[in-house]
Amino acid sequence: MHLEFAVSSCIRATSKFSECSKCVDICPVDTIEIVDNIPAFTPSACINCGGCVGVCPTEAFFLSGFSSIEFFFKFLEEDNNELVCQKDLYSCLSVLSVEHLISLALASNEPIVIDAHSCKCGGESDKLRVKLLDNIEEANFILDSISNKQIEIKSIEKKNKVEEQQKTPSRRSFLSLKGAIKSKQEFDNAVVADELKEFGIDIKDINGIKEKKIPDKRKLLFSILKRQERPKVYDVLAGEDISFTSQKFIDESCTNCQICYRICPTGALSSDNKFSVINFDAMMCLKCHLCHDVCEPNSIQLQRGFEIKEFFEPTQRTLASFNIKRCNECGNYFTYKGGLIECPRCQIEEAEAMELHENARKMNF
Repeated sequence: MHLEFAVSSCIRATSKFSECSKCVDICPVDTIEIVDNIPAFTPSACINCGGCVGVCPTEAFFLSGFSSIEFFFKFLEEDNNELVCQKDLYSCLSVLSVEHLISLALASNEPIVIDAHSCKCGGESDKLRVKLLDNIEEANFILDSISNKQIEIKSIEKKNKVEEQQKTPSRRSFLSLKGAIKSKQEFDNAVVADELKEFGIDIKDINGIKEKKIPDKRKLLFSILKRQERPKVYDVLAGEDISFTSQKFIDESCTNCQICYRICPTGALSSDNKFSVINFDAMMCLKCHLCHDVCEPNSIQLQRGFEIKEFFEPTQRTLASFNIKRCNECGNYFTYKGGLIECPRCQIEEAEAMELHENARKMNF
């Protein structure tokens, strides 16, 4: 497996105002960096841990040859309920998001046991193990409100004394590389792997950015929840304790500029044909914060509580509605706020025309 990146799915590729840095923050070897507002990484420095894959809200990062959906069903088919880093996934368990963990726990007949304490994927950096433990804690927090299932963390057991492995000197790694390179093409590939891999945005990527896509991990969670028995009472959890979705409201400062629902990567925010409303579907929200980043008046706000009911009875809510009229000049629809029934563009053009006419009149005197 090796790390791949789909630039058209990246939140940062959608808007230069995005401040998403989850992939950079989680990388244990600091190989991911932001170049011209887009993530870049050096393939040879990457340890293929999958940490960036697990935290990316849109699944822009992914490991070639690994499908979380295929792993999900394969794991459930096996007579095993324990997950171990580098054994069951050939990568760190942090590649599994909170959504994956909830789905596994709900679908499994046996309690899921995770050997989190054996995670050494980050080396001296403890980022991945800490993230894995945080994911388990959040998953259990949500599971406690919707089922009687929990994810267990394997306790630290006393182990037999094992001989300490000698650290491999840097010269050995060089010789191993030298022995593996048997052609110029292999040498060129090795050189490329040592270079920073940057990503630009072309026409194909622009078309991809325009598409509204739901990540596989959200589809999986939604499918599993449909088959679950509904709780007798729906809890309301603190919004800040849920990392992968949210509920929102819009205050009176909204100008209906349309940017938020045009830029939303999943279509969680949407409108009608006349752009007279802003609707929101919490189960499609990735909590990527993009709509907040691009909202100039900061009209979009996060709700303090999240209603668990949304998991079982998803509702499209209207967050804002507007008085829409058709411009008497150009015929286009616009948000009417009183006065002449003319859209802002026509008002500006008329004001400019009047100014030019006045200047011309003064020049004739």
